[in-house]
Amino acid sequence: MQSIRQGDVILVPVQQIDRQKIHHLILAAGEVTGHKHRISEGEAELLQKDGTLYLRVFSPTALLVYEEHEAIPIPQGDWMVKIQREYESEGWRYVAD
Repeated sequence: MQSIRQGDVILVPVQQIDRQKIHHLILAAGEVTGHKHRISEGEAELLQKDGTLYLRVFSPTALLVYEEHEAIPIPQGDWMVKIQREYESEGWRYVAD
C-alpha cells in the first residue's frame, strides 16, 4: 500500500499496531479554519502511542473528510497519522490547513 495524503495530513501504512484507543475519529484539526480531518464513514478506530496517532480501518474502506478537500477513501488496514512538513529558507515547518 502507498501513503495517502489529504491537505497537511499523510497516512503511512504500518504493520499491525498495539496502541491505546482514543474515543474519537479526528485525525487533525485545521490551524487556520478550525475544520477537522476526520473519519465520517466506515468502521475504524484511532489509537495513540508516545504522542503518535494511528488509524485502524476495519471495514473495506473508511472515508476521510475535510471541508477544504475532496473526501478520500482509506483502505482497510493500519496507518500512522503524520502532519506533513515542508522546507523553506528559514528551515522545516509543518504544513498548515
